[in-house]
Amino acid sequence: MCEYCGCQAVATIEELTREHDLVLSLLAEMRVARARADTARMAELARQVAAVLGPHTYVEEQGLFPALAADFPDHIAALRAEHRQVEGALGEASTGYPADPAWPARLVVALETLRQHIFKEQDGVFPAALATLSTEQWEAAEAARARVGTLLPAAG
Repeated sequence: MCEYCGCQAVATIEELTREHDLVLSLLAEMRVARARADTARMAELARQVAAVLGPHTYVEEQGLFPALAADFPDHIAALRAEHRQVEGALGEASTGYPADPAWPARLVVALETLRQHIFKEQDGVFPAALATLSTEQWEAAEAARARVGTLLPAAG
């Protein structure tokens, strides 16, 4: 992941990055489950990814995105749309393995979107936020995090 601009020195970005790292780890497990045709494990992992992304997405959409939308409206709109696509596919497994036999294929597409989405944020959104957000905007992002918390253990 990106480490060249210094944005991870900001607590909000560092925590979002750690969540990205956790999601990428879960996506690697998902590939193994898919290769083994272990659909129950795929559904379990989908729920885990959704649990991490719930507060993560809230912080982005209530903290960072509003501050960046005026300067990057199309980019932010696309990122929000990707959030909805991923949430939809993950949400299908919220109560167990989906009955629809096409779900695994939709999930694979959504998770590839998610993987690319993470890189867009790491290499674009986070450095842009570092360069443009005011103190008040960072405080709004921190307040969003305080409202929803995180599933991550405390940073060591």
